Amino acid sequence: MMGGTRTAASLDDIVLAARRSLEERRRRVPAASMERAALGREPRGEAFAAALRSGPGPAIIAECKRRSPSKGLLRAAYDPAAIARAYERAGAAALSVLTDTPHFGGSIGDLEAVRAATTLPVLRKDFVLDGYQVVEARAAGADAVLLIAAVLGAELGPLAGLARSLGLAALVEVHDEGELVRAVEAGATLVGVNNRNLRTMGVDLETSVRLAAHLPPGVTAVAESGIRTRTDAVRLHGCGYHALLVGERLMTAADPGAALQELIGTKDERA
Repeated sequence: MMGGTRTAASLDDIVLAARRSLEERRRRVPAASMERAALGREPRGEAFAAALRSGPGPAIIAECKRRSPSKGLLRAAYDPAAIARAYERAGAAALSVLTDTPHFGGSIGDLEAVRAATTLPVLRKDFVLDGYQVVEARAAGADAVLLIAAVLGAELGPLAGLARSLGLAALVEVHDEGELVRAVEAGATLVGVNNRNLRTMGVDLETSVRLAAHLPPGVTAVAESGIRTRTDAVRLHGCGYHALLVGERLMTAADPGAALQELIGTKDERA
């Protein structure tokens, strides 16, 4: 997957595949069984939210993911539990785990492994389309779920409410001013601005810079995607972002923990 010309999957393709994967899991584990499993977990949604304001510098949500639709395989030797432990030692404030299987090569098992390996609060990052996935996140040990405004429409508010009722934090992801308005109207207190255009898969840090001026007071702001250097981290923090979600930069590094230290500023950056 690393070589040759790569055509990124469209957002519609990704969502369709995510829906099919969801239905397959729902057939294997009915909703009632999943709900019983979820009752055995005590999610820490408040701890996740608090970790994003643990400053004085930008808090880093360090991500575990095997591959991406735009770049293909990111890490051949992918051990999410070991990576999570390295992130914790390096000073991550929280963790993000890709659980989408069709396009990211992740699984609920990856989330469970990370939960067992670390005490840090954990975000389930996936294309959440249905309440089943929110309950599934709690059952697997997540403390928060990602809700993407661009794919949820009218379901955004109800799913955010369900997450809160289950003790999970909801990080609502937006890409433009209109989605930001919908996120706030849905009651979002954690807002992630994704610098990746989900239609073209292009990345532009100026998206976070532009939207920073529109973030209402009281919202915990997270910048996502395209953050590669300490300079990027300092700049976005200066724009008002409390936390940064970083995946590809860390996953493609020989030593993800050392790469995280560079972003945090506890290790000198190397060429």
